Amino acid sequence: MTRPILEARNLHVAFNGIKAADGVSIAIQDGEFLAIIGPNGSGKTTLLNICTGYIRPGSGSVLLDGQDITRLSPRAIARRGVARAFQIPQLFSAQRVIDNMMLALAATDGLWNAIRPLETAKRCDEAKALLELVGLADDSNRISSTLPEGHRKLLDIAVALALKPRLLLLDEPTSGVSALERFLLMEALMSALRQRRIAALFVEHDMDVVARYATRVLVWNAGNIMAEGRPDEVFSNAQVLQRVVGVA
Repeated sequence: MTRPILEARNLHVAFNGIKAADGVSIAIQDGEFLAIIGPNGSGKTTLLNICTGYIRPGSGSVLLDGQDITRLSPRAIARRGVARAFQIPQLFSAQRVIDNMMLALAATDGLWNAIRPLETAKRCDEAKALLELVGLADDSNRISSTLPEGHRKLLDIAVALALKPRLLLLDEPTSGVSALERFLLMEALMSALRQRRIAALFVEHDMDVVARYATRVLVWNAGNIMAEGRPDEVFSNAQVLQRVVGVA
Protein backbone atom coordinates (compact mmCIF):
# COMPACT_ATOMS: atom_id res chain seq x y z
CA MET A 1 0.00 0.00 0.00
CA THR A 2 1.24 3.50 -0.80
CA ARG A 3 2.03 5.98 1.95
CA PRO A 4 -1.10 7.75 3.24
CA ILE A 5 -1.68 11.43 2.56
CA LEU A 6 -2.50 11.97 6.22
CA GLU A 7 -1.82 9.67 9.13
CA ALA A 8 -2.67 10.07 12.82
CA ARG A 9 -0.75 7.85 15.24
CA ASN A 10 -1.75 6.93 18.77
CA LEU A 11 -3.65 10.15 19.50
CA HIS A 12 -4.62 10.91 23.10
CA VAL A 13 -6.83 13.89 23.98
CA ALA A 14 -8.97 14.45 27.09
CA PHE A 15 -11.17 17.33 28.22
CA ASN A 16 -11.94 17.50 31.94
CA GLY A 17 -11.12 13.82 32.23
CA ILE A 18 -13.33 12.78 29.30
CA LYS A 19 -11.37 11.02 26.58
CA ALA A 20 -12.02 12.40 23.09
CA ALA A 21 -9.23 10.29 21.60
CA ASP A 22 -7.81 7.31 23.44
CA GLY A 23 -4.88 5.94 21.44
CA VAL A 24 -6.56 6.42 18.06
CA SER A 25 -4.68 5.81 14.81
CA ILE A 26 -6.07 6.45 11.32
CA ALA A 27 -4.74 6.79 7.77
CA ILE A 28 -6.28 8.53 4.75
CA GLN A 29 -5.29 7.42 1.27
CA ASP A 30 -5.12 9.41 -1.94
CA GLY A 31 -8.55 9.64 -3.59
CA GLU A 32 -10.41 8.32 -0.56
CA PHE A 33 -13.72 9.68 0.77
CA LEU A 34 -13.51 8.69 4.43
CA ALA A 35 -16.56 9.28 6.64
CA ILE A 36 -16.54 9.38 10.45
CA ILE A 37 -19.77 8.60 12.26
CA GLY A 38 -20.62 8.26 15.92
CA PRO A 39 -22.67 9.69 18.79
CA ASN A 40 -22.58 13.39 19.66
CA GLY A 41 -19.68 14.20 21.96
CA SER A 42 -17.70 11.11 21.01
CA GLY A 43 -14.70 13.08 19.69
CA LYS A 44 -15.25 13.19 15.93
CA THR A 45 -14.79 16.94 15.47
CA THR A 46 -11.83 16.83 17.84
CA LEU A 47 -10.05 14.62 15.31
CA LEU A 48 -10.58 17.23 12.57
CA ASN A 49 -9.31 19.95 14.89
CA ILE A 50 -6.17 17.95 15.69
CA CYS A 51 -5.45 17.23 12.03
CA THR A 52 -5.80 20.91 11.11
CA GLY A 53 -3.81 22.35 14.01
CA TYR A 54 -6.64 23.85 16.06
CA ILE A 55 -6.04 21.40 18.94
CA ARG A 56 -2.80 19.74 19.94
CA PRO A 57 -3.04 16.21 21.28
CA GLY A 58 -1.79 15.29 24.73
CA SER A 59 0.32 12.69 22.96
CA GLY A 60 0.55 11.12 19.54
CA SER A 61 1.37 12.62 16.15
CA VAL A 62 -0.12 13.66 12.82
CA LEU A 63 1.87 13.09 9.63
CA LEU A 64 1.28 14.63 6.20
CA ASP A 65 3.13 12.78 3.45
CA GLY A 66 5.26 11.24 6.19
CA GLN A 67 6.23 14.61 7.70
CA ASP A 68 5.22 15.48 11.27
CA ILE A 69 2.76 18.41 11.33
CA THR A 70 1.45 17.90 14.87
CA ARG A 71 2.66 21.25 16.19
CA LEU A 72 2.18 23.38 13.11
CA SER A 73 -0.38 26.21 13.04
CA PRO A 74 -3.65 25.86 11.09
CA ARG A 75 -2.32 28.30 8.49
CA ALA A 76 0.91 26.34 8.02
CA ILE A 77 -1.02 23.07 7.66
CA ALA A 78 -3.37 24.65 5.11
CA ARG A 79 -0.40 25.84 3.07
CA ARG A 80 0.85 22.25 2.96
CA GLY A 81 -2.36 21.07 1.31
CA VAL A 82 -4.94 20.31 4.03
CA ALA A 83 -8.05 22.50 3.79
CA ARG A 84 -10.99 22.71 6.18
CA ALA A 85 -14.68 23.52 5.77
CA PHE A 86 -16.69 24.08 8.93
CA GLN A 87 -20.14 23.05 10.16
CA ILE A 88 -21.12 26.74 10.16
CA PRO A 89 -19.83 28.36 6.93
CA GLN A 90 -17.04 30.86 7.55
CA LEU A 91 -17.98 33.61 5.07
CA PHE A 92 -18.05 37.37 4.67
CA SER A 93 -21.84 37.34 4.67
CA ALA A 94 -22.31 40.99 3.66
CA GLN A 95 -20.13 40.56 0.55
CA ARG A 96 -20.94 39.08 -2.83
CA VAL A 97 -20.23 35.43 -3.50
CA ILE A 98 -17.47 36.26 -5.98
CA ASP A 99 -15.91 38.72 -3.51
CA ASN A 100 -15.60 35.90 -0.96
CA MET A 101 -13.81 33.84 -3.58
CA MET A 102 -11.43 36.63 -4.58
CA LEU A 103 -10.60 37.31 -0.93
CA ALA A 104 -9.77 33.63 -0.48
CA LEU A 105 -7.61 33.59 -3.60
CA ALA A 106 -5.84 36.78 -2.57
CA ALA A 107 -5.12 35.39 0.89
CA THR A 108 -3.80 32.20 -0.68
CA ASP A 109 -1.50 34.21 -2.97
CA GLY A 110 -0.33 36.34 -0.05
CA LEU A 111 -0.22 39.27 -2.45
CA TRP A 112 -3.18 41.42 -1.46
CA ASN A 113 -3.44 44.25 1.05
CA ALA A 114 -5.61 47.32 1.48
CA ILE A 115 -3.70 49.39 -1.07
CA ARG A 116 -3.74 46.74 -3.81
CA PRO A 117 -6.80 45.99 -5.94
CA LEU A 118 -8.67 42.86 -4.92
CA GLU A 119 -10.32 42.30 -8.29
CA THR A 120 -7.84 41.38 -10.98
CA ALA A 121 -8.60 39.63 -14.26
CA LYS A 122 -6.66 36.51 -13.27
CA ARG A 123 -8.24 36.31 -9.83
CA CYS A 124 -11.73 36.89 -11.24
CA ASP A 125 -11.25 34.06 -13.74
CA GLU A 126 -10.03 31.71 -10.99
CA ALA A 127 -12.97 32.66 -8.78
CA LYS A 128 -15.48 32.03 -11.56
CA ALA A 129 -13.88 28.65 -12.34
CA LEU A 130 -14.20 27.54 -8.71
CA LEU A 131 -17.80 28.72 -8.51
CA GLU A 132 -18.55 26.84 -11.72
CA LEU A 133 -16.89 23.75 -10.24
CA VAL A 134 -19.28 23.67 -7.25
CA GLY A 135 -22.36 24.78 -9.20
CA LEU A 136 -22.55 28.37 -7.94
CA ALA A 137 -21.75 30.26 -11.14
CA ASP A 138 -25.27 31.71 -11.32
CA ASP A 139 -24.95 33.03 -7.75
CA SER A 140 -21.67 34.90 -8.20
CA ASN A 141 -23.16 38.39 -7.75
CA ARG A 142 -25.53 37.53 -4.91
CA ILE A 143 -24.83 38.73 -1.38
CA SER A 144 -23.62 35.68 0.51
CA SER A 145 -26.15 36.04 3.35
CA THR A 146 -29.03 35.65 0.88
CA LEU A 147 -27.96 32.19 -0.27
CA PRO A 148 -29.86 29.08 0.84
CA GLU A 149 -27.95 27.11 3.46
CA GLY A 150 -26.88 24.43 0.99
CA HIS A 151 -25.36 27.05 -1.30
CA ARG A 152 -23.64 28.75 1.65
CA LYS A 153 -22.04 25.40 2.46
CA LEU A 154 -20.89 25.02 -1.14
CA LEU A 155 -19.43 28.53 -1.09
CA ASP A 156 -17.51 27.68 2.08
CA ILE A 157 -16.19 24.57 0.33
CA ALA A 158 -15.22 26.62 -2.75
CA VAL A 159 -13.32 29.00 -0.46
CA ALA A 160 -11.45 25.99 0.96
CA LEU A 161 -10.70 24.75 -2.57
CA ALA A 162 -9.03 28.09 -3.32
CA LEU A 163 -6.13 26.74 -1.24
CA LYS A 164 -5.59 24.05 -3.89
CA PRO A 165 -5.63 21.27 -1.28
CA ARG A 166 -4.90 17.58 -1.69
CA LEU A 167 -7.13 16.76 1.29
CA LEU A 168 -10.35 18.45 2.43
CA LEU A 169 -11.76 17.98 5.94
CA LEU A 170 -15.47 18.69 6.43
CA ASP A 171 -17.53 18.84 9.61
CA GLU A 172 -21.12 17.72 8.93
CA PRO A 173 -21.43 19.08 5.38
CA THR A 174 -25.19 18.45 5.26
CA SER A 175 -26.13 19.82 8.71
CA GLY A 176 -28.76 22.56 8.52
CA VAL A 177 -29.49 21.67 4.91
CA SER A 178 -33.00 20.66 3.86
CA ALA A 179 -33.73 17.10 2.82
CA LEU A 180 -34.26 18.32 -0.74
CA GLU A 181 -30.86 20.05 -0.84
CA ARG A 182 -28.61 17.52 0.87
CA PHE A 183 -28.04 15.16 -2.05
CA LEU A 184 -27.70 18.06 -4.51
CA LEU A 185 -25.03 19.50 -2.22
CA MET A 186 -23.19 16.19 -1.93
CA GLU A 187 -23.33 15.54 -5.68
CA ALA A 188 -21.80 18.98 -6.34
CA LEU A 189 -19.18 18.45 -3.63
CA MET A 190 -18.13 14.98 -4.75
CA SER A 191 -18.03 16.00 -8.40
CA ALA A 192 -15.69 18.89 -7.50
CA LEU A 193 -13.43 16.65 -5.42
CA ARG A 194 -13.18 14.03 -8.15
CA GLN A 195 -12.40 16.61 -10.82
CA ARG A 196 -9.63 18.14 -8.72
CA ARG A 197 -8.46 14.74 -7.39
CA ILE A 198 -8.90 15.76 -3.77
CA ALA A 199 -9.36 13.24 -0.98
CA ALA A 200 -11.87 14.00 1.80
CA LEU A 201 -12.38 13.21 5.47
CA PHE A 202 -15.86 14.15 6.65
CA VAL A 203 -17.88 13.88 9.84
CA GLU A 204 -21.54 13.17 9.10
CA HIS A 205 -24.71 12.22 10.97
CA ASP A 206 -26.84 11.48 7.91
CA MET A 207 -26.42 7.75 7.38
CA ASP A 208 -27.97 7.89 3.89
CA VAL A 209 -25.29 10.39 2.84
CA VAL A 210 -22.54 8.22 4.35
CA ALA A 211 -23.83 5.06 2.69
CA ARG A 212 -24.05 6.74 -0.71
CA TYR A 213 -20.81 8.75 -0.83
CA ALA A 214 -18.17 7.32 1.53
CA THR A 215 -15.61 4.83 0.24
CA ARG A 216 -14.75 3.88 3.84
CA VAL A 217 -16.37 4.53 7.22
CA LEU A 218 -14.88 4.87 10.70
CA VAL A 219 -17.24 4.50 13.65
CA TRP A 220 -16.09 6.68 16.56
CA ASN A 221 -17.37 5.96 20.03
CA ALA A 222 -16.07 7.23 23.40
CA GLY A 223 -12.72 8.23 21.95
CA ASN A 224 -12.12 4.92 20.16
CA ILE A 225 -12.76 3.40 16.74
CA MET A 226 -15.29 0.65 17.31
CA ALA A 227 -15.60 -0.40 13.66
CA GLU A 228 -14.33 0.50 10.20
CA GLY A 229 -14.78 -0.72 6.64
CA ARG A 230 -16.86 -0.19 3.54
CA PRO A 231 -20.29 1.36 4.17
CA ASP A 232 -22.07 -1.95 3.53
CA GLU A 233 -19.80 -3.73 6.02
CA VAL A 234 -20.22 -1.10 8.71
CA PHE A 235 -23.99 -0.85 8.36
CA SER A 236 -24.37 -4.61 8.69
CA ASN A 237 -22.54 -4.56 12.04
CA ALA A 238 -25.07 -5.21 14.82
CA GLN A 239 -23.19 -3.11 17.40
CA VAL A 240 -23.00 -0.13 15.03
CA LEU A 241 -26.70 -0.42 14.26
CA GLN A 242 -27.58 -0.49 17.94
CA ARG A 243 -25.18 2.08 19.38
CA VAL A 244 -24.79 4.57 16.52
CA VAL A 245 -27.55 4.23 13.96
CA GLY A 246 -30.19 3.60 16.61
CA VAL A 247 -31.69 0.39 15.24
CA ALA A 248 -32.55 -2.12 17.94
